[in-house]
Formats: sequence, C-alpha cells, structure tokens
Amino acid sequence: MKLGYIDYLNCYPFYYHMFEHKPLSGVEVVSRYPSDLNRMMAKGELDMSPISAATYSLIQDRALLLPDFCLSSIGYVGSVILRSNLPIEELDKKKVGLTSASHTSVLLLKMLLKSYYNVEPEYVLTKPNPSMDGLDAVLMIGNEAMLKSRSPVSFSYDLGELWLRKTGFPVVFAVFAVNEEAIDRCCNEITAVIRSYRDSIECLEKEADRVVKAAQNKYADITYDVKGYYETCLQFKFSDRLKQALTFYYDKAFEMGLFEERVKIRYLD
Repeated sequence: MKLGYIDYLNCYPFYYHMFEHKPLSGVEVVSRYPSDLNRMMAKGELDMSPISAATYSLIQDRALLLPDFCLSSIGYVGSVILRSNLPIEELDKKKVGLTSASHTSVLLLKMLLKSYYNVEPEYVLTKPNPSMDGLDAVLMIGNEAMLKSRSPVSFSYDLGELWLRKTGFPVVFAVFAVNEEAIDRCCNEITAVIRSYRDSIECLEKEADRVVKAAQNKYADITYDVKGYYETCLQFKFSDRLKQALTFYYDKAFEMGLFEERVKIRYLD
C-alpha cells in the first residue's frame, strides 16, 4: 500500500510511531508537499494520504475520510501566514503570491479577502518559499512559513486567527483520505495505519518531549517552539466542532464559486 506523508512539522506527530517505533509491513510511505499528495490521490497513485481539505471536493466521489483525525487549528496556527508590505485592507488589485504547496490555504485566503475585506488582488502562483520581489504580499504555509523570512515585511497575518475572528470557526487544513478502490485490497494495511496514527497521538499526549525531540531532529532548520506548536496551535483529533467547521468552509467555498459542486463528506466506517 502507498501512504502519503506531508513532509511538514505539523504532520509529523501522526507518523511518529511508524517512523520511530514500529515501521508498518507492506506500507510504502511517500513524502511530498501537500500539493503533490493532492495530485497523486486524485490520480489514484496513492491508496491513502493526508490531503488539503479543499482537495477532497475534487475526489469526494471516490474517496472517504478518516473520521478521527485531521490537521486543524482553533485560531492562531503559526504556519499559515500572509506576509505583506501593505495592510490587508489595501491589497485590492495588488499582486499577492499564492504558494503552490497547498490548496486549502489558498482558498481560505481568497474567501477572507473577498468576503471579509472586500479585496480582490491579482493572484500570482509562487514556489513554496518565495521572495517578495515584484509582489505586495505572499501566502506561505508549513515549514516555510516558520523559517526566518529572507525579505522583511511590514505586516504578517495568521490566517487561522483571521478566519476564527471573522467566521467564529476553526480551520481544518488537512484531512486523511482513503481511495475507495483500495479499501478491500488494502484492508489490513489501512487498519494498521489507523492504529499507528492513534498510537502516535497517544505518544504525543503521554511522552510529548520524546515526540518533540524527534521532530526537532527531523526538521532541524526550524527554530521554533515545537512543543508549543503541537500543544497550543494544532488540533489532531477530528472533533464534532471541527467537522462542523469543515462543512462551513466547504459551503462557503461553494457559495463563492470556488467549488463546482457542493461537498458531501463520506467517512470511512
């Protein structure tokens, strides 16, 4: 079975157990940016993977979501940042770089700017860690958002915080999808991965220092309070509130014409 892994600090806690304690037999882990995993899941090249929450809209007819796990924040997240030379209210018709690394955060920014700030910039696709050359603002996510910026800016906006302030909802940035075609063929492996995810989150709760140390070793270039990031910024369990937040996000995106059809979430039993 081919299993995707978002090669970011935020996804690491789910994979701690299989990386550090018990590798899974018959499971090949494919480490990529979220955008790459999104594309591979859409093409059927992965059997199971975390994906950008927005991408589920494109594969909902052939994929199911795990009901217990997600990558979310309630307010400040620290790793989804709009860096800007101008106040956010002044970005209308300005050049805003959109990271090619993700999908959820791109739509999140577009919804925030248009619906809550009445701003419609000129969007420019960028690489994951761009400079500000020729741009008025850039969206950055994941590890790149937590690195020291090469281009100092006057304003920095945390999208998780803005979304909570404007809508009252948390943000579900990533979900865990299983290709429906793989459910019978890879039943044992899928069950083992789910068990490993559960063991990993239990490790984070019971031996946080060990998980944090392993994460710091893996992502040594990030000078960040990793323990605080895991304990206060991120949510890993897919609570009812987060499921409601995801539905709100999907409905809002559909109403704004960002999705061609309304999303109907199907969960793996």
